[in-house]
Amino acid sequence: MAGCHKKAAPPPPPPPPTVTAPAPTADITVTPQAINPGDSAVLTWKTTNATDTSIEGVGQVATAGTMNVKPTASTNYHLIARGDGGSTDATARLTVNAPQAPASNLNESDMDDTLFHQNVQDIFYDYDAYEIRPDAQPIISKDAAFLNQHQGIKVVIGGYCDERGSTEYNLSLGENRANAAKQALVNAGVSPDRLRTVSYGKEKQFCTEHTEECWQQNRRAQFGVDR
Repeated sequence: MAGCHKKAAPPPPPPPPTVTAPAPTADITVTPQAINPGDSAVLTWKTTNATDTSIEGVGQVATAGTMNVKPTASTNYHLIARGDGGSTDATARLTVNAPQAPASNLNESDMDDTLFHQNVQDIFYDYDAYEIRPDAQPIISKDAAFLNQHQGIKVVIGGYCDERGSTEYNLSLGENRANAAKQALVNAGVSPDRLRTVSYGKEKQFCTEHTEECWQQNRRAQFGVDR
């Protein structure tokens, strides 16, 4: 007599697939990027996959929108987007130019080089880069305020590089650095007709030691009176 066999239990169903929530994205801009005291700018932002959106100093905001802002000092607008997939952030900076003093009648023939360089300072760049660094923004604002006070002065902007890299590459990089400095001054209210650029690449070194401190001195945009 054959024995009885129990029917095998069916295998358990597979676990449901894990659903990963998409990561949020965030973008924020301000137009224009520089204003004079008392003027306003438009802040524009957008996010995706966010359930909680805020701007530091403003508070909770919609996931996308615009607003007029009128700060009394230069401000970083920090957008934070949070969602089931994590969090992210983005920042836009609005520069408030220094108050403009009444324009003088001085021109380039009257301007003393020492006085000029005391009031119009050079700016420096990171290695292999020509973007205006955050620490250069206050210098640009101060430079522009002086130049706007002295409308008769024309300026030559020299782009310089450290010794590394080919001559041709550094001439191009120096040109980009000079043009970036020019555009920063234009954004701060200086007429482009008063600004001329020239690239020196790595041909005119301010410091000749082979150190990072020395190379940093050579990565600059230098401002001078265009006589």
